[in-house]
Amino acid sequence: METNERVSERTKIFVVDDHPMVRELLTDYLKAQPDFDVLGTAEAPGPALAAMEASPPDVAVVDLTLKKGSGLDLIKDLQRRLPEVLVVVLSMHEELTDMERAFRAGAVGYVMKRESTGQIVDAIRQVRAGRIYANPDSMVQLTTRYLGRPADTGANPSELLSDREMEVFRLLGAGRSTKDISASLGVGLKTVQTYCGRIKLKLGFKDGAELSRAAYRFQENRY
Repeated sequence: METNERVSERTKIFVVDDHPMVRELLTDYLKAQPDFDVLGTAEAPGPALAAMEASPPDVAVVDLTLKKGSGLDLIKDLQRRLPEVLVVVLSMHEELTDMERAFRAGAVGYVMKRESTGQIVDAIRQVRAGRIYANPDSMVQLTTRYLGRPADTGANPSELLSDREMEVFRLLGAGRSTKDISASLGVGLKTVQTYCGRIKLKLGFKDGAELSRAAYRFQENRY
């Protein structure tokens, strides 16, 4: 029984990068972690999506710039077709706008290639625990950019959130707990927590209490 529990806790990973050496080095590094399994790799969105649909990973590590397609489009496709797959971006792009676009598309982690390889391991473990991941400086800038957006601009959550995020937001507004939402949607509790983290980031909420109040106001047409 103890062995089965250890196996169930292992994180299944799929790597998408168009540089063969990056794929090989990253795969070897991730396989060396005691709690990671790498299911496969791909250099382009089409084969990557097909492989992940055949055998869904827990986490997809995706480069934004691919020679034969767009990593951003792949993230959007995964959000629509495999919403339980958590996406961590590994990119050479350091501009805040690129990071923002990745999170809007559905990513939950962002690591820059210039950062230490240990960062990608930390990012994978953080998102598996239901948290959003980026380096602290970038997270502060993103949070600052998002804070107050709904109140200041009048933006509607339905304009900023994905379909599944909007579903979670409405259920929170109806007073449902994350455990109830997990059972209702048929997804894991950590997945629901990850959705909540995405919603807080996109709408500029500082904590879960603020998110719950806003969800209730939205549900009551008082947002």
